[in-house]
Amino acid sequence: MANFRTFRILPTVLVFVIIIIAVAALVSVARAVFFSGSSTSAPTIADASKEALLNTAVGRSVTMTVRGPIVADEAFHSYKIDISANSRQIETYSGYLDTVVDKKSLSNNTAAYEEFVYALDKADLADGDELTGDRNDVRGICATGRVYEFTIADNGKSIKKLWTSTCKGSAGSLDASVAQLTSLFLNQIPDANTLIKKVSL
Repeated sequence: MANFRTFRILPTVLVFVIIIIAVAALVSVARAVFFSGSSTSAPTIADASKEALLNTAVGRSVTMTVRGPIVADEAFHSYKIDISANSRQIETYSGYLDTVVDKKSLSNNTAAYEEFVYALDKADLADGDELTGDRNDVRGICATGRVYEFTIADNGKSIKKLWTSTCKGSAGSLDASVAQLTSLFLNQIPDANTLIKKVSL
C-alpha cells in the first residue's frame, strides 16, 4: 500500500518541479529580451574619467604643471597652464615657493574648450590609472629631469591626476604621449614657448 502511494505521489512531485524550472526559465528569458536595455551597468573608472574630461560645464578645467630638476631654490623653475571653458592661463615660476615670473591670462569659450578636451581625449589623457598614497606623491621624483602633471578638475578639486617624468625609473601613471599632450596645452596660449624660455627648465 505504501509503495502504491509513493508511485502516485512521485510523478506529481516530478511534474511540479518541472513546472517550477520551466517558469524560472521563462522569467529569465523574458528579462533578457524585454529589460536588457533598461538597466545600465555602473561606469568603469576609465569611463568616469573620460566623462569628467569631456564635461564642459562651468567650473571644469584641465591643468598641466611642469617642473624642472631639483636644484638650488634660486635655480629651480616650473610652469603651469590651466584651461577652462571661460579662461586660459599660463604662469611661470621661480623657486620652490612659486614666485611668479610671468603670467598671461586669456578668455576662452565653450566651443573652443570642447574641441580642446576632445583632442586631449583622442590623445588618451584620461586612460591612465591614478596612483594612490606615496606612489602618487611626486616630491623628489626625477631629481635630474622634468616632471609632468596633468589634472582634470571640478571647481578646483582634482578628479584625476596623472603624472610622468623624463627619468627612466619614474614612469608614473600617465598612459599617453607626454609630447603630444604638452603640445596641445602650449598651443592654447599664444607665445607660451617665449614665456617658458625665460625660465630655464
